Amino acid sequence: MSKAPVPNTPVETLSADQARLEHERLAEAIAEADRQYYQDDAPTLTDADYDALRRRYEALEVAHPALRTADSLSEKVGAAPASKFGKVTHAVPMLSLSNAFADEEVIDFVGRVRRFLGLAADAPVAMTAEPKIDGLSCSLRYVDGRLSVAATRGDGAVGEDVTANIRTIGEIPQVLTGAPEVLEVRGEVYLSHADFRRINARQEERGLPPFANPRNAAAGSLRQLDPEITRQRPLRFFAYSWGEI
Repeated sequence: MSKAPVPNTPVETLSADQARLEHERLAEAIAEADRQYYQDDAPTLTDADYDALRRRYEALEVAHPALRTADSLSEKVGAAPASKFGKVTHAVPMLSLSNAFADEEVIDFVGRVRRFLGLAADAPVAMTAEPKIDGLSCSLRYVDGRLSVAATRGDGAVGEDVTANIRTIGEIPQVLTGAPEVLEVRGEVYLSHADFRRINARQEERGLPPFANPRNAAAGSLRQLDPEITRQRPLRFFAYSWGEI
């Protein structure tokens, strides 16, 4: 994977014009990286390098507030749906998790939690940590207990209709007993590491290029125009949240 150069000049020392030009360059680089990641399932940047671009972009907007507009990348998650899929508007936006890379960022997060809960500045806060399952975020909409529509996160507001492909994943139920009239289950479509290795071995046997990582393999498997290709991949689903109820 390539490495994205991130300027190290303190953002506070940049003139308005310098900040604007750098902001535009970063926006182009981030938009291209988003397209590669969310639409092509073939990122060329590492997660760390992508996050560095995002942090620099957001730091510029903090130091130069005029740069932040309604269409700023700071206001968006993911990327627009690919044209090869139908579009689904999420009843409740699908947001993404924030990252923290330094102790100070975690301390700031805990401080915001305390303020939100109305706790004292030194009040203990219990935390739960769990591994991040890296795949493709998906929302499953059940109506009257039956799976009606499945969509990717897309740009958070509009996702891709992958209903036909989701129906091929065995561990996703087509019918839920006792569910409310409308229920959106949100989670991650992913591949286990063992299945990822088996898929790559099969790719190599067929003379095809291997997938770079389990996330790319899962995303590429789900975003197929032919559901039969998806059916042949051992995709799994981990539910972790809900949308409209």
